Amino acid sequence: MSIDTLFDRASSVMTVLSFATFIGILLWTFLLRRGADFDGAAALPFADEEAHHG
Repeated sequence: MSIDTLFDRASSVMTVLSFATFIGILLWTFLLRRGADFDGAAALPFADEEAHHG
């Protein structure tokens, strides 16, 4: 097995793994209805400012 063949196969495997990870993140985000959790996390940086000004 030449080094070129090895790199071609590794590249293909990494492409498939990356795509599977992307699809997994999409499923986790949209199918599990995690929107409320993400909205709460998005507001966290502003919670500190409200505590100092309130």
